[in-house]
Amino acid sequence: MRMTHVWRVVSMYFFLVASTTAKADPGNIVLILSDDHRYDYMGFHEQSPDWLRTPTIDRLASEGAHIANAFVTTSLCSPSRASILTGQYAFRHGAVDNSHPMHEGVTTFPQQLQAAGYSTGFFGKWHIGEATDDPQPGFDRWVSFQGQGTYYDPVLNFDGERRDRVEGYTTDLLTDYALEWLESVKDSEQPFMLYLSHKAVHSDFMPAERHRGMYSDVELTEPASMADTESNYANKPNWVREQRYSWHGVDYMYHSDMEPADLVRDYAETLMAVDDSILRVVRFLESNDLADDTLVIYMGDNGFMLGEHGLIDKRQAYEESIRVPMVAWSPGFIEPGTVIEENILNIDLAPTFLEMAETQMRNGQPVDGESFLSVLEDGGTDDWRDTFVYQYFWEHAFPQTPTTYAIRSDRFKYIFYHGVWDLNELYDLQSDPEEMHNLIDIPAYSDEVESLHTQLFGFLERNDALDVGFRTPDLNGFVQRERRNHPD
Repeated sequence: MRMTHVWRVVSMYFFLVASTTAKADPGNIVLILSDDHRYDYMGFHEQSPDWLRTPTIDRLASEGAHIANAFVTTSLCSPSRASILTGQYAFRHGAVDNSHPMHEGVTTFPQQLQAAGYSTGFFGKWHIGEATDDPQPGFDRWVSFQGQGTYYDPVLNFDGERRDRVEGYTTDLLTDYALEWLESVKDSEQPFMLYLSHKAVHSDFMPAERHRGMYSDVELTEPASMADTESNYANKPNWVREQRYSWHGVDYMYHSDMEPADLVRDYAETLMAVDDSILRVVRFLESNDLADDTLVIYMGDNGFMLGEHGLIDKRQAYEESIRVPMVAWSPGFIEPGTVIEENILNIDLAPTFLEMAETQMRNGQPVDGESFLSVLEDGGTDDWRDTFVYQYFWEHAFPQTPTTYAIRSDRFKYIFYHGVWDLNELYDLQSDPEEMHNLIDIPAYSDEVESLHTQLFGFLERNDALDVGFRTPDLNGFVQRERRNHPD
């Protein structure tokens, strides 16, 4: 009995030591960002197509955490990426669309990490404001391209030196350069922050040759809301049905004769190289004994409609547009198989990384997001937001979607459209997750509409966010697009 008791004490001691070690905060940061990857296109996801394969993302979710309710506050490249960098809503940082830069003097988390002693590297798509590839403050190493770039043989900017037509597939090339940089900093006493920002899976989709055709034989099922029927569009805003015949609709996608099924296959095949990229980074960390001291987060910059309500692209406040994939992996810090149910937003990344570095934004710059480092460590919390606000601002070059304000709770979503004479929307996400039944004019829900409307505009008024000002239209981009789609 005595020996048994001693063994139990010794066992408990080593368990406690192991537990303490397991919860040591990671010091290094790896953020891998994709473009237009929607939340349910991960192989392990319960709503994923049964034919889709994303083995590395699945592995990270199994060995780490799946953030099941990850969202963006603006579903568009520039605003979302700026929100990731600053922890701010678009109305605050100023990059309200793809043409306008952040306000002068706005600080980003890489700048603060660099000041705190981190080695920092950026590889990939910047795309905030103008189509610049110039090195940005906060990075020791910079490899980028202008605008959307290309999938093959890109022009890349290396720390200010532009090289034409670097041969290869862009997703692979960016990973090559990221690993090359990691190799150069792995033995340093400084912690590192890698920001690997992929072009994929932005349209026009072009998979790597090794993945081309891998889904050519799969049978696809159209979303129930895609059918052009009166029942699907009953009590929907007029702009939704009208958009299905436009640049961002299933009946005239990108002003081409492309079929929705081809779009989906190309999209899924292009995603495969991103999964490969994540695997290469993870293997590097493991082979160099860096995994236990590194937090890896993979996420998308916004979602993507694949036929829901007859729409493609993003911008809208529907679930497929505003929800993004997010997984976090940090062996020894995050319990394997963790599922985070809290609403984690793109504005929460910056404060999380700042907490890891034990620093904060300089000059008291406000941060709208919250660190979720403790949520990852504990697997959840009882003290977290239960609603959040979404904004999208109308663009001259893509006028199909109106300015959109929305507020989403765990059950309801209220959507308010500005500048158009059209219906607003209310959805019960528990009973109607596909958002097919607009409850806005149902008397039984009038109190819910009033409450959410008051919360939405109360938030905007408190944050001086009701007047974003008139923005100069991006006429050059609009003219170029029209010429491309309607050549003489």
